[in-house]
Amino acid sequence: MSSNDIIVSLDIGTSKVRAIIGEVVNGAINIIGVGSADSQGIRKGAIVDIDQTVQSIRSAVDHAERMVGIQISDVYVGISGNHIALQSSHGVVAVSNEDREIGDEDIERVIQAAKVIPLAPEREIIGVVPNQYVVDGTDQIYDPRSMIGVRLEVEATIVTGTKTAIHNLLRVVEKSGLRVSGLILMSLAAGHLALSKDEKAMGTVLVDIGAGATTIAVFDENHLVATSTLPIGGEYITNDIAYGLRTQADIAEKIKLKFGCAVVEHAASDQVFKVNRIGSNVDKEFSQVDLANIIEPRVQEIFHLIRMEVQRLGFSELPGGYVLTGGTVSMPGMLAIAQVELASSVRIAVPDFIGVRDPAYTSGVGIIQYASKYLRNSKSGSGAKRTVSKKASSGQEQKPSAMERFKNWLSEFI
Repeated sequence: MSSNDIIVSLDIGTSKVRAIIGEVVNGAINIIGVGSADSQGIRKGAIVDIDQTVQSIRSAVDHAERMVGIQISDVYVGISGNHIALQSSHGVVAVSNEDREIGDEDIERVIQAAKVIPLAPEREIIGVVPNQYVVDGTDQIYDPRSMIGVRLEVEATIVTGTKTAIHNLLRVVEKSGLRVSGLILMSLAAGHLALSKDEKAMGTVLVDIGAGATTIAVFDENHLVATSTLPIGGEYITNDIAYGLRTQADIAEKIKLKFGCAVVEHAASDQVFKVNRIGSNVDKEFSQVDLANIIEPRVQEIFHLIRMEVQRLGFSELPGGYVLTGGTVSMPGMLAIAQVELASSVRIAVPDFIGVRDPAYTSGVGIIQYASKYLRNSKSGSGAKRTVSKKASSGQEQKPSAMERFKNWLSEFI
């Protein structure tokens, strides 16, 4: 197994940290390992405790490593949050080759030229998304390699974020003993996996409803044109259940996952469960209908706020409608309420890979697909780094020779 065959994604969410190992074989991706751990130190999608987050990352990575029997060293990390901003940019360079054939070096230079934009001191560039290339005035070119030309231009979208959020994210990953091959915008990666070409072309809203935050991404004319994050998600439903049933939050979460239904009419009155209530030694019995009466109003509110936010971004009705993803949309009845509240066509996106057929894995698998297609072969993507090292058949790691250890020791002083 060569280093080019393996890509590892890290999705650090409010409720779960997920590490996914993908193997690329002849351009096709197979998911060979998945590690998941309860997320500690994250609130509403933001890091609030470095050490707790590091422990969660280590647990998820260890889980994935044990599943496959390899050691993860490099990862592509997803980033999201309300600090993310998009900015259009334009880069121009002269083709450097004597025969005027456009190569990887020219593309790298024009991307770097697009990065030269005015930025506030507290902001930093996360990535550049080329929308189209222009060769000697001919536009709508998506891969200019091997074309002949004198002048190469790129119309690009620059993804920026606050330095504090970016550096804290990088810090927790590096403190976990991992190297960051690249930061990838989660909504961009999820859209690459969840949306078809036609949906991205005609205009579609991708909504990722997580535990602590909901990310909205608008795709139009094949490009990501707007993104926003709302501080609402599955945790709000859990909190309502905890208050309504007068129980602890962790018990409310388990009840939501096992018996939760977002539509009262679809709930079963004969499906009952007992709840240990705060301040009482006696368990009280509730039905799924009681639970649905708590959940439905909150879910309606979440989708109402999503629709209002899409309108605020300047998109009232898009032909592609809405595509839902994220762990929260797995609850029965979510799709029915979304279709009513959003007043549009709605579907739920699920990754079509064995072992990760759940909306919660859309972003993580999307990162692997996006990195495989756009970053591994580019200099800026750092995809050529060794991602994993195969363990010896005896189950122990192969140790470097004495000469290699001496060279490594010497390199620290050079």
